[in-house]
Parts: sequence; C-alpha cells; structure tokens
Amino acid sequence: MPTRVSSTTTTASIIPRHVAVIMDGNGRWARERGLPRTEGHRRGAEAVQRTVEGCVELGLEFLTLYAFSSENWKRPKSEVEALMTLLDRFLRTKLDDMFKQNVRFQAIGRLTDLPASCQESLHQAIEKTASNTGLTLILALSYGGREEIVDGVKSLLRHVQEGHLDPAMITPEVFSKHLYTRYWPDPDLLIRTSGELRLSNFLLWQLSYAEFWVTPKLWPDFGKADLEQAFGAFAQRERRFGGV
Repeated sequence: MPTRVSSTTTTASIIPRHVAVIMDGNGRWARERGLPRTEGHRRGAEAVQRTVEGCVELGLEFLTLYAFSSENWKRPKSEVEALMTLLDRFLRTKLDDMFKQNVRFQAIGRLTDLPASCQESLHQAIEKTASNTGLTLILALSYGGREEIVDGVKSLLRHVQEGHLDPAMITPEVFSKHLYTRYWPDPDLLIRTSGELRLSNFLLWQLSYAEFWVTPKLWPDFGKADLEQAFGAFAQRERRFGGV
C-alpha cells in the first residue's frame, strides 16, 4: 500500500511504495550539447545518485532502475565497454554512501552476462548492504521483461518435472514467485524520462497495474523536484485495480 510522508512541498503526501524508472535520454542529452554519448551516461549516473538521495529523503521503500537492457548489448562495443566501466566505478565509489544512507542494494537480470569485474562489484554491494533496512535499490542489468517471463516459465517447468508443483495449482501469484522480482512488491508507479511512451521490455508482468508518469526531461537533468512532481501526480490518481 502507498504510504504517507511529510515533505517540504506537501504535507501528509501519499507516496508509492515501489517506483520503477526507465532512465531514458542520456545519448540525446549528449548529442544536443555536442558531447560524446559517454558523457551523457556519466551525467546520467549523477542523476541516479540524486534520485536515490531523493527517494531516501521522501521515505520510498523500493526503487528499481532500468540501467542496462538485454537489447543494449547490440550497441557499439566501445559504448558497452564504457557503460560497464561506469557501472563498476559507480558501485565501487558509491558503496559507502549507500551503506551510510541505510540503502539495501539488489540487482536483477541475466547478471552472469556482465563482465566479471561488474559481477564482483555487484556481489560486494549486495553483501555489504544486506542488513540495511531503508530504501531497497534494485538495478535491472542485462534485463529484459520477455526474458524474465521465459526464465520464470522454465523455473515452473523444473518444479513440475521434479514433482514439487502440481500444474493445476499454478496461479498468477505462484508464477510471480518464479520471477526475478519475487522478493519485492510490484511497482506502484513507473517514471519514464525523455517523453517516450513505451515500456521498452521493462517489467512487463509487474507493471500491469502501475500508474505511469512521463516527463519530456532527459534523464541527466532529472532531479528531486521531478521526483516530487511524479509523487504528487501519483497521489492524485484513483487506483481501483479493475474494481468500481
């Protein structure tokens, strides 16, 4: 259920429990300024830091960021390598900050596809922050919604074949327990930057009843004020989940 918090802009504002973000526009931001795409990604990492800090201040419980999709492997090798280097550096340099902010770090996706150095940094961040009780920050890496559903079906089939699950007992709730996100509630709110109106293969199952908030602002320019605006819009939504 959404929670209520006090902020500098609103009092007793209803905020979502879990927010998912499609961080779009790094390349466009760089192109508009005549800069290399890598600079856009670097500035995007700064926006991640601002967003995490804002979510901590506002009392959010779960934040899932679409950091690198399964389709992003198709980008030029130099850009992919730069992104992996940036990811590794971000995890190593921000780990102490996450620990101090009581942030619990997690990751989803086909993580074994990532370079060994990134996998090691992920493991260290997850391990060091495991006992933290504040915001749970989840990075979606080498992630695809369709791939997650396929992996979930494979997991179900294994349980059926091993005799641990009766096919007649499979329900949406049972299936959800075989997804990458089985430990957390589904997102209440999806934020997408750059004005695009599509899911881009992100959390296809989990976003079934999420509220969408789209801003034309490019991700490197996203900040706490935008986060508060999104939360304010969410508080005005009437969520009936198919009921009257």
